[in-house]
Amino acid sequence: MDQEAVDGRGQSTFRGEPRWPMSVAVLVAIALQVITPHAGRVPGWWIYPILELLLLVVLIVRDPGRIDEPARAVRWLTIGLLVVMTIGLIGSLTVLILDIFRTRYHVPASALLGRGAALWITNVIVFSLWYWFLDRGGPLGRAVDPGSAASFAFPENATPELAPQGWTPQYPDYLYLSFTNCTAFSPTDSLPVRTWAKMTMMGQSVIALVTAILVIARAINVLPG
Repeated sequence: MDQEAVDGRGQSTFRGEPRWPMSVAVLVAIALQVITPHAGRVPGWWIYPILELLLLVVLIVRDPGRIDEPARAVRWLTIGLLVVMTIGLIGSLTVLILDIFRTRYHVPASALLGRGAALWITNVIVFSLWYWFLDRGGPLGRAVDPGSAASFAFPENATPELAPQGWTPQYPDYLYLSFTNCTAFSPTDSLPVRTWAKMTMMGQSVIALVTAILVIARAINVLPG
């Protein structure tokens, strides 16, 4: 995967990775917030998907196509988007757990299952975006300096002879890393090598474990026999 190109004057320039994979992931997370059952949700829940969509649109307008805009505003827009998504994820999980333990309120089992499944998928997406944004200086840093210090060791790093020339991880690689961490509750073939990466993966596993065991198991328990 070529990271460099040559302009009309013969000077080397870099090619950032496409913007669309992370944009699709954000849109899926927004869609899940909108279509999942609303029973038990706090008033004003719709503010989060609207704000996320607004930030994504501004981000795409500022840096469309490939991620190659070094402006600080683009970085802060991305941070703002990820922070809002993270707050929405943790807040939604907290509300759902409270709905389960407040026995005087009867949230339908179908609503618990739907919200629990949506939160599990959102957990995968949100943390994949954090890994993608922070590892090796982010997507722009990886494009400019493919040899920058890594926070995650991918199989392609261990077996470079099997990887395309000039390979660097892109968003789908981090999505796979996040998905396997949520399903196995541990690293699989991609390993964290920095402390922040280990702690972040641990936090993601906790959220996945709570969602899968506490929320979904409780929902199945209250299904009519």
